Amino acid sequence: MSDQVQSRDADIDMGRLFGAIWRDKFRIIAVALILTAIVFGLLSMVSPKYKADARVLLDLSESVYTRPATENQPADQPLIDEEGVASQVEIIRSSDLLLKVADELKLGQLEEFDATRGISALKEGLITFGLIADPRELPAEQRVLKAMRERLEVYSAEPARVVVIEFESSDPELAKTVPNAIAKAYVSLESQSQRDSSGQAAEFLAAEIAELQRGLLEAEQRVEDFRAANDLFEGDNNATLASQQLGELSSELSRVRAERSSVEARVLSVERALESGAALDTLPDVISSPLIERLSEQQVRLNAQIADLSTTLLPQHPRIRALRSQVNDLNAQVREQAQRVLQGLRNEAAINREREQELISALNEQKAATSQVSAQEVELRALEREAASQRALLESYSIRFREAKSRGEREDVPAQARIISPALTPIEAAFPKMIPLLGATFVGSLIIMVLVTLMSELFSGRALVPAAGTAQTPVPQKDNVLPMPIAQDVQAPVEQGLAHEEVDYATAQPDVANDNFSVAALANQLIDKGAGRAIIVSPEGDAGSMCSVSLVRYLADEGLRVALVDLTGTAASSQHMLADFRSPGITELLASQASYSEVIHCDAATRAHIIPTGNADAVLAMRAIDRLPMIMDALSSAYDLVVVDCGPTDASGLKRLATTESEIVIAMVEPNSSQVVAAAEDLVAGGYEDVLIVTGGDVDAPLPPTPNRNRA
Repeated sequence: MSDQVQSRDADIDMGRLFGAIWRDKFRIIAVALILTAIVFGLLSMVSPKYKADARVLLDLSESVYTRPATENQPADQPLIDEEGVASQVEIIRSSDLLLKVADELKLGQLEEFDATRGISALKEGLITFGLIADPRELPAEQRVLKAMRERLEVYSAEPARVVVIEFESSDPELAKTVPNAIAKAYVSLESQSQRDSSGQAAEFLAAEIAELQRGLLEAEQRVEDFRAANDLFEGDNNATLASQQLGELSSELSRVRAERSSVEARVLSVERALESGAALDTLPDVISSPLIERLSEQQVRLNAQIADLSTTLLPQHPRIRALRSQVNDLNAQVREQAQRVLQGLRNEAAINREREQELISALNEQKAATSQVSAQEVELRALEREAASQRALLESYSIRFREAKSRGEREDVPAQARIISPALTPIEAAFPKMIPLLGATFVGSLIIMVLVTLMSELFSGRALVPAAGTAQTPVPQKDNVLPMPIAQDVQAPVEQGLAHEEVDYATAQPDVANDNFSVAALANQLIDKGAGRAIIVSPEGDAGSMCSVSLVRYLADEGLRVALVDLTGTAASSQHMLADFRSPGITELLASQASYSEVIHCDAATRAHIIPTGNADAVLAMRAIDRLPMIMDALSSAYDLVVVDCGPTDASGLKRLATTESEIVIAMVEPNSSQVVAAAEDLVAGGYEDVLIVTGGDVDAPLPPTPNRNRA
């Protein structure tokens, strides 16, 4: 509720904020320098730590000449996946590997790795009282291993298959030596692991090969026994004799059928030539006969003679007729010889037909025999397959055995990792980094101090001003007023309560013209005395409350962080400083119904703050009246000056408010008023002899808001 009022009626003066930073610049810089100097001193006492790292590439360092021939891994397939890299990281961090390196480097003899060496008296005392664990209870190996793991960091440099071994030590040489030793031990361990794996594989394969050899001999013996028992002997091309004979008979039958067909075609051609009387010298079978060839030559010779004689002799000449008779005899002999050739071809065709029939019979018999052997061949092939599989497995195991044996006997077996970047001696310390840490400390201190200054300025109210256009409206008199001032005890006599009069603030003016009793004079006195609290008593009732309002506004304009606490019971001061005097106030704070931020409000005209009377139950608030001094102390620590308007109260009502830094002020309108005189005498009688007096005060005309201020 109050936050809404503040955000509605308050602006932030940015110039005031930056002015506060400039005003406190020396304090801000001094605090930053002091903190930086403290950090520098602390860092100077810290032993420097050096870091060095070695990098190991996880890759099988083999070429095509050293890689086993049985490996058919694709070239684009990664050798090690992310899980494999993580497994190698855990191997490097394993206890066996670290203890091996510790033994080689004798780290147990160094104080840095053995907590039992050089135990200080303070640490011994803490161990005695059981505040820290006694390192002597652990074995020496465990102490060294624990110290190494605290200084060792192993991680993978993603996305590459590279493992980084980082080690921290106060000795730069040791920071270099340890990661290099760990990397070398890891590579050696991987090489030995490959060698051991090859040896174990060779032992396993040797036993398997011996068993396979016995199995192969038995399988081959079963094949041969079955083949001999069933006459399944092999011929050419690993075929059985029955199958081979069947093939030969089939081939012979085809050949005989082809010859028969050829002879029958030749017989047909000769028969047609003889029947038609065609020339027989065109037939290949007739011409191939030597006799017919000689007869044909004689025919040619006789025809030549006839042609020569025909030029001189007539056709009926005896000589020509004799020659023609000889030609006819030769033609008859040729035809007779052709008949003989035809008969020979017919005989050959008949022989081929008989041969074909014989081959068909033999082929059918061989088919029957082959069908009987097929069932036996099925079982034979099963035995042969078993023997072949045994033989192939034996050959594969034999190749692997020779490779594993040769790799197991080698001393330089390629490991699964190789060192690509050994650790170097660090020159600069990894911790502390003086310049970055000091720079960060100085800058951080500056930022924190600036924030503290800004927050202090905001919470003090000096940077808050009323919003432009805010105006006061007449406020009616509250109905639910307290019956007496809050500062007065509940047990105070009833007759001490004074009647509260209605005062016309527009016409109320002091009769005393002395400037020493003015609001400005009182403000200067309070500032000069360094008062932290001003307690104003108004014997004349609400008429004197305008002095409290004027005093607070005057102090706020002077640049002080000032707050007014309205304890009048009638909200006399609140009505002049707040647009809504019904806002939560001191009674809610006493009754624990609101927080400080909810009861502190901004003045409608100045940067001053006010805590109004509030609306909580007066009886409930008076029950917690003992909390009032604590509340006032809290306000005094936050503000330069706290003005408490107590209204018409007596000396006994001020005991919870007055402190050594408090100033008692009597606000009067009529100096000769009997109420003022009685109040002054009561204060003196109560021990408050140094009492200030103020008169006057004008609050009807609020001060104009300062321009150029940002909205809060």
